[in-house]
Amino acid sequence: MAQAKVISLTYELRSGSAQGDIIETAEKANPAQFLFGTGNLIPEFENQVAHLNQGDPFEFIIAADQAYGPVNKEAVVDLPKSVFVIDGELATDMLEIGNTVPMRDQEGNPLNGKVVEVSEETVKMDFNHPLAGLDLHFKGEVLEARDASPEEVSHGHVHTGQGGH
Repeated sequence: MAQAKVISLTYELRSGSAQGDIIETAEKANPAQFLFGTGNLIPEFENQVAHLNQGDPFEFIIAADQAYGPVNKEAVVDLPKSVFVIDGELATDMLEIGNTVPMRDQEGNPLNGKVVEVSEETVKMDFNHPLAGLDLHFKGEVLEARDASPEEVSHGHVHTGQGGH
């Protein structure tokens, strides 16, 4: 495996193209910091950015099938309303269409579901990643690139307060 790197960057993420809706931004005042080379990011994002140096601009599109995949119809499920009963009462504040609700699967793993529809007996939940089915357009600039410390690699995340700002 190549040396893991810590890369700080600004970016603008848009849906589909440079003219698409803005999904997320990271500005110079609060840049995004990523630990590259540890498998935590979309592989194609790492491929596009890993070889860039400080000051390098970038712009690329990651197709949906190389990002979060297509929308999976099987990840949209009807759950009984009883799932949302807490301390004997239906948590109606949770059940607003568009709300994201933290839940757990049968194995106890955390996952988020979006409320799509509420009926008399059931709640339709979408457990797809929010960016599933979307091509992702990234544009930005690398602010810093440095080798990751052994501690960062073993912990699997960036330690702030290190490196030159």
